[in-house]
Amino acid sequence: MDHWRKLLNSRAWFWLFAPAVGAMAGLVYSQIFNVEALSAAMRGAFIAAPILLYERGNMLIRWRDIVRKAATPVFVLATIATYILMILIGNAAAGTVLHHLFGHMRTAREAMALSESGLAYALSASALITFIFRVRDLIGPSLFTSLLLGRYHRPTEEERIFLFLDVAGSTHFADRYGDLETQAYLGQIFSALSLPVRRSRGSIDDYIGDMALVTWPLHRGVREAACLRCVFDFAALLQQQAPTWQARFGQVPEFRAVLHCGSVVTAEIGLERHKIAYFGDVVNTTGRLECLSKSLNERVLVSADLLSAVRALPGHLEAANLGFHAMRGRAEPLEVSAIRLRSDQLT
Repeated sequence: MDHWRKLLNSRAWFWLFAPAVGAMAGLVYSQIFNVEALSAAMRGAFIAAPILLYERGNMLIRWRDIVRKAATPVFVLATIATYILMILIGNAAAGTVLHHLFGHMRTAREAMALSESGLAYALSASALITFIFRVRDLIGPSLFTSLLLGRYHRPTEEERIFLFLDVAGSTHFADRYGDLETQAYLGQIFSALSLPVRRSRGSIDDYIGDMALVTWPLHRGVREAACLRCVFDFAALLQQQAPTWQARFGQVPEFRAVLHCGSVVTAEIGLERHKIAYFGDVVNTTGRLECLSKSLNERVLVSADLLSAVRALPGHLEAANLGFHAMRGRAEPLEVSAIRLRSDQLT
């Protein structure tokens, strides 16, 4: 059981899932156009696998990030061009295998040829995939999946972790460089944040000025302290890219992060514009922790509730108990701790 759970939590399973989906698409093609099933399934697997792995972020990662940051018209053209290249290479690879292993077609060149109907089918599927993934990027993967499945059409009570990550010094940056440059600065920061969040299997649910709201289901966020690893992985990423930030913006971003967890009611709201919203004291308390982190001058602040749920901190982190603090709107004071890199990890 543990083996299968680890496999599902990793990305390894997708390397099997992607060609399987492609093979199924190929079988559908074989039924529509009355072609040999093995050949269609093989071509579908070789064509769809790289496209799905590309969109999953398992290959051509740097190119994918550049394309996703582009304006929608550029995104569409660049993505379809990438798909066409993958379709041609995948079909050629499938044809080679079919010819040499299964004796399909008289020559390898003939086996590698792509029919007009096959190209049209592959491009149509690619265009649909492009549209779906662009919508997913615009509204967020987690929100897209939840809305698609109707997961929160009825209000649902669940345990969640909330991270408020606030970019420090953004007001001073705006005073110095202006609003347009500040927007570019914040945009780059939040783009960089997406990688640690994705690796920790969290979701960026909203941006409010210079703050990002990230959330995890409790069981997912506390597993191997994923929510805390996300914060410190982001800090490490900024430091790794320090020369780039200095060259582009004249400084390396700094931030404050606060985390809290508890029971919330999650619901889908809105009609013309749908949104997943969270109701409960947990979100408000997390916001008040953000104010407390400023007064305590702590970079990463967590509630005792979250710390007890995490149980074991990663070896490179340590917790410093800061005691109980009164919170506006709460009858009871809240115990908080600062999370810091261990002294032997500091450089």
